[in-house]
Amino acid sequence: MIKHLSIDNTDILVESAEVLDRGGIIVYPTDTLYGFGVDARDKDAIDKINKIKGRNSPMSVIAADFEQLLSWTIVSDIELDLVNENIGEKTTFILPAVEGVIHGSILGPDNTIGIRIPTHPFGPDLVAKIGYPITSSSVNRHGNKPLNNPTMIIQEFGEEIDLIIDAGILPSSKGSTIYMIHNNQLKKIR
Repeated sequence: MIKHLSIDNTDILVESAEVLDRGGIIVYPTDTLYGFGVDARDKDAIDKINKIKGRNSPMSVIAADFEQLLSWTIVSDIELDLVNENIGEKTTFILPAVEGVIHGSILGPDNTIGIRIPTHPFGPDLVAKIGYPITSSSVNRHGNKPLNNPTMIIQEFGEEIDLIIDAGILPSSKGSTIYMIHNNQLKKIR
């Protein structure tokens, strides 16, 4: 049975951490969309999201802050400058990952990781508390538009998720801007 908590609930970080630690799925707000979140190191939890979404592909993760983003990635000084110049609201960077930071099933080509620091505080606050990355995958089935209404999310996914953090209906969004940084070059993907 899904647990439904308001973003204003003082226990949301503790409750979310407990769900993640036992391999469960949370749905949480970001600065773009609601996201499916699991422990990004837990293959079984990742497989649950892939089953729900009906696809297997790389997933982005949330970092608490810039320091954590850097500790999970391998970047040159030039690449670090590119990140600094382009970091902002609604931005995801695809960077080479430090081995073992996330499960290999959600890595991109050449062991890359999609990583972002949302401006909505919930995800970064949770990751700061637990100390490991969580996935950030839009709440939809493959080929369908992401859902931004908690009531609709519960109707569609209520039997498949463990916890939803309700921040109300989020504005429609195309998701984050995605940049790939490789060999000291920046390329806009989306």
